[in-house]
Amino acid sequence: MGQWLLDVLFGDPFAVMNTIGLIAFALVGSSKAIREEFDLLGITIVGLAMAFGGGATRDLLVTRVPLALQSSIEISLGLLGVGLAITLSVVFTSPETHPITLVADAIGLAAFTTTGAIVATEAGVSVFGVVTIATINAVGGGALADILLDRPPFILFKDFYASCAVLGGSAYWIVGTVGATGSTAAVVCAVVTVVTRLAAVTYNWDLPAVQNLRLLRN
Repeated sequence: MGQWLLDVLFGDPFAVMNTIGLIAFALVGSSKAIREEFDLLGITIVGLAMAFGGGATRDLLVTRVPLALQSSIEISLGLLGVGLAITLSVVFTSPETHPITLVADAIGLAAFTTTGAIVATEAGVSVFGVVTIATINAVGGGALADILLDRPPFILFKDFYASCAVLGGSAYWIVGTVGATGSTAAVVCAVVTVVTRLAAVTYNWDLPAVQNLRLLRN
């Protein structure tokens, strides 16, 4: 506990981003479950699944025990996010669409893109590996939460979401390649991801579907 607190307070990039991401994504996942009228156990399960799904997959890809199984702090942070979601549901009528939740989602996406890029870089994988693991870390939990909510993962058919993680992971690798410190690369990665995601929400960006291309041809 003491070491974790020191890392967060004094700016270890992974600890800071991981803390932010866990709380933010647990809040977002729980808000989705609240909208579907899940009970408290269901809300908690979906919230924790969104918070830990991507990170657990990341850790398995680099052959290490998922952090969620190594420290009770990780679960505590996830439960904090669940509690915040429940609080918002009491205060606001539609917490899942409230600006607080939308911004939390963008921040969580940026934080987990960055932690994925950090872990992948430390594992010594290729540029493709860095971008892929960063993206999986960022969107894997959301995809798992959607499956638990009995709907197709929305990253597969709508919205400019996973693309933000791809851009952020690419930015991390580029900045690191030119010789910047890990902290600088982490900040750039997070900024690129969160800015593009908030822009996508503001301006309703979407990647084109095949049906859109057919309409253009006609």
